This record gives sequence, structure tokens and C-alpha cells, in this order.
Amino acid sequence: MPHSHSPAPRDRVRLARGATPWLAPTVVTAAVTAGLAGARRSGRWAAVAVPASALAAGMLWFFRDPERRITDARVVSPADGVVQSVMPWKDGRTRVAIFMSPLNVHVNRAPLAGTVTSVEHIPGGFVPAFNKESEHNERVVWHFDTEMGDVEVVQIAGAVARRIVPYVPRGCKLEQGERIGLIRFGSRVDVYLPAGVEAGVEVGDTTTAGVTRLDRD
Repeated sequence: MPHSHSPAPRDRVRLARGATPWLAPTVVTAAVTAGLAGARRSGRWAAVAVPASALAAGMLWFFRDPERRITDARVVSPADGVVQSVMPWKDGRTRVAIFMSPLNVHVNRAPLAGTVTSVEHIPGGFVPAFNKESEHNERVVWHFDTEMGDVEVVQIAGAVARRIVPYVPRGCKLEQGERIGLIRFGSRVDVYLPAGVEAGVEVGDTTTAGVTRLDRD
């Protein structure tokens, strides 16, 4: 499937879909307490307003969703973060695991153009995403029918991220780099490169969703 990426300005930033349940109460609390602190000139309300405003600012930063110019590559990273492992898999595929800290953008993107053939939610635990036991965490498993065959992507919840929000259903056709979902707070995304495709990243490399190339020529 050919790439057809339209230019996207890097300075445009919107809020991620699925952020409202966390963001709205925080912003409202900050606005109300700041208003009361100003109106009543109250040190007590100011003591509440300052941390509330800081939390709201942090939430706005966390739930940012910047536009990206998608790299024209066979496979691009689905997540912002750091490569945690590059591991040969039993069936000949290679798993690239990307750890996302709370400071990263947490909107994930399609690594290739294709059709979503399945979106499966699997219940599990919530240990830190950098821990080996995170293999059994809450997750959403995606399969894409692409020009390279079946490609699997797994969104894994972490110790704080207890909610994964898929954006698109099974049967949806996606361009490379389109948004597929959100993981709230620190977490991990795994990509399984098809057999015969060599990883072009190493442990410790920084990735940007839709921009960093994951495979090697």
C-alpha cells in the first residue's frame, strides 16, 4: 500500500482524545480554587490553588497530541519513548519494546499502512512497564494486515496507566502514522517486526511515534 503522507505542521498541538475524564476535573478544580483565592485574597485557597494549577498544567502537558510529519519508511515507531529491548521471537519475528515515561506523548500511531484485523483487550496486572512481570499486564493487542503481512502491536498498561483507549475499530483502514489509541501515563508499546525484517534500532535509542524508523534496509 503506497504512502500518501500530507504535510503536517510541527507546531500544531492538540489534546489527546480520551483525556477528558482525567483532564476536566483537574482544570476545573484549578480554575475554581484560583478564582476563590483571588476573589477572597485567601492564603488558604491560594495554598490549594497553586498545586491544583501545577497538576492541571502537568495534565495538559501529558495529554498533548502534536501533529507529526510521518517518515516515509517501511516501519515507523508507534510510540514516543526509549527502546527497552530488541528480542528475536520464537516464530522468527523480532519484538521491539518501547518504554514510555509520563513525560512522553502517549498517543500511539500505526507503524504501517494497512487494515486493522483485530483489536483485543486482555485483562491483567499493573506492575511498572519496565519490569519483566509487565508481560502479564493489562493490554490491547492489535493486528494489522499490511503489505508486509500481519503486523502485531501491543499496548501495555503500566503501574499508573490503568486505562488504554483504542481510537479505531477492527476493519478500519489506516495510513502509516495515523493515531490508533492512547495509554494514560507511564506504559509500554511492543511491535513485532515480521520474519526477515531486521530491527534498525538498539536498546537505549529514543523513538518518536510516526517519525523514527524501526526497520533496517
